[in-house]
Amino acid sequence: MKMQIFVPRDAGAIAVGADEVAAAIEQAAAKAGIGVEIVRTGSRGLYWLEPMVEVATPTGRQAFGPVSAVDAPSVFEAMVADGPHGLRLGLVEAIPWLKRQTRLTFARCGVVDPRSLESYRAHGGTRGLERALAFSPEDILTAVTSSGLRGRGGAGFPTGIKWRTVAGCAGDKYIVCNADEGDSGSFADRMIMEGDPFVVIEGMTIAAIAVGATKGYIYIRSEYPHAIAAMTAAVVAARRNGLLGAHIQGSLHSFDIEIRVGAGSYVCGEETALLESIEGRRGVVRAKPPLPAHQGLFGRPTVVNNVLSFAAVPFILAEGAQAYADFGMGRSRGTMPIQLGGNVRYGGLFETAFGISLGELVNDIGGGTRSGRAVRAVQVGGPLGAYFPPALFDTPFDYEAFAARDGLIGHGGVVVFDDGVNMARQARFAFAFCAGESCGKCTPCRIGAVRGLETIDRILAGREVAANFALIEDLCETMALGSLCALGGFTPYPVRSALKYFRDDFGPPQAAE
Repeated sequence: MKMQIFVPRDAGAIAVGADEVAAAIEQAAAKAGIGVEIVRTGSRGLYWLEPMVEVATPTGRQAFGPVSAVDAPSVFEAMVADGPHGLRLGLVEAIPWLKRQTRLTFARCGVVDPRSLESYRAHGGTRGLERALAFSPEDILTAVTSSGLRGRGGAGFPTGIKWRTVAGCAGDKYIVCNADEGDSGSFADRMIMEGDPFVVIEGMTIAAIAVGATKGYIYIRSEYPHAIAAMTAAVVAARRNGLLGAHIQGSLHSFDIEIRVGAGSYVCGEETALLESIEGRRGVVRAKPPLPAHQGLFGRPTVVNNVLSFAAVPFILAEGAQAYADFGMGRSRGTMPIQLGGNVRYGGLFETAFGISLGELVNDIGGGTRSGRAVRAVQVGGPLGAYFPPALFDTPFDYEAFAARDGLIGHGGVVVFDDGVNMARQARFAFAFCAGESCGKCTPCRIGAVRGLETIDRILAGREVAANFALIEDLCETMALGSLCALGGFTPYPVRSALKYFRDDFGPPQAAE
């Protein structure tokens, strides 16, 4: 029997040499005359240890990392001998960073071969769909609603309510997966698509059965070529094996999926701009109402959820709504795949139940800064998220808890900054980002971001500082209340938080007097 070795094909692992490591292991095995099967998996999300290579043993999968192509021959020898090695990490499940997680959505990521439907099924895949096919649409809607699942794309809207709204509409309907993951510090969508793509397809298919849709689209950002390839291969395999197309698994339900690739616009992460892009037009935000649930893609009722939302659904159907709702706190139920990035010692994907504190995430799990200097600020929720100082590190990771402190969870990206950061420059970046990415449809976003950038520059130059601080506050209020979408509406979060908690970085107030 061939020795089974697992090497990630995740884009993050490839960037640090995973392909070269796989080739080097193959060469070492050939030289030793030992038969091996190299399985290219996704990443487990321990990015400081990538490429992390695993070998199947009678006691479980043993991990080594980070492995370079130079290390590969000696690592292979240690695998064969089951002996010691400087890069040996032990049993994967026993690695503390993994052991303390609650992996519901990411249970198979880094475990299965993402190109193999057989591997997916062998690890519990399609169980949710099988139960959904035995349920009525109302049963599915009740399960998703009872689970407490909320949209993982940032808004946190209850998924069951959205689905039920679409189900109550007549005529043709669509399912759209928003995979235009553009937030800084966010990579969970990419990891799922590259490491467990069938779970996204399964979640979308369950949604289609629940609401009565027959066609779906996955809109993937063009900067994700590996995810595009993985999802495309998975759709083809699912169609070939009767999980997509006419009469799914011999049932009366029919549903198929088409992959669409974005053109690099950040604002297409907003659901209505995304729909415009799928329809072949420039990605410009639509005024709401009507909501996409009533009048979405091609003017028809449409479910729009992001990758993590659809990926959570199979567990809910397979294990039951209560099994999912048992995790979390308050109205934030289940788990959240949190992405730790920036200046952090242990960066990667950490899935855990809602309720963990921000300080525990940054200092305990993340290990503090990679530079070794003090943490000064953490931005949660992408480039439009608020900056939280260490004084707010007792904040639970929960939608309402963050909102109560003028923050937002967003897509779960956590970016850490040490005490070398200039927060006035970060506030300036927020306006610059919005000005550069605005679709231009609404005046508060299109003009407000440009005026904000100019005003910050005047403050940094020490010109009429007090008056310009007042102007910034007015601009933020106008953008928050008047913008058509979250791009302009959320830009005030980083600006206001920088002004509130890091005012000294903007220079002494008397400079303007």
